[in-house]
Amino acid sequence: MPESRFAFVKAQWHADIVDRALLGFTEIIPSTQVDVFDVPGAFELPLMARDLAATGRYDAVAAAALVVDGGIYRHDFVAQAVVDGLMRAGLDTGVPVLSVSLTPHHYQETDHHRGIFQAHFVEKGREAARAALAIVAQRRRLAASPRDVAPLREVGR
Repeated sequence: MPESRFAFVKAQWHADIVDRALLGFTEIIPSTQVDVFDVPGAFELPLMARDLAATGRYDAVAAAALVVDGGIYRHDFVAQAVVDGLMRAGLDTGVPVLSVSLTPHHYQETDHHRGIFQAHFVEKGREAARAALAIVAQRRRLAASPRDVAPLREVGR
């Protein structure tokens, strides 16, 4: 079976924080299996994720961004549009698209908050990598023998 390939897309707003997700991701998945793409901001993630997934080169796509309240626009609307778009990209292409796109309730441009979120993004990158590996393994298992795949547990029992 060929080695899995992954795309990792990251928004450049708050790159000092968002880039840390890639560090966590490549702690779990070797960087030799990951192609990295930058986009200007969170809003551009779904389109790039869809385009990458549609190439057929990747087993999964991860997308990372930090959407904060800048006081000018409704950041919660942007965050919802991004997450909805990422889900749609995965459903439309049949390739898992994982979100490492976070919208904190309270974020301030301080060294303290920056440090907290940098560490948090490393962990979220690890979580995305584990999820990517798990969903790729499950999908391969299903593709290899669709009739023989038993659910991990039965619903309602």
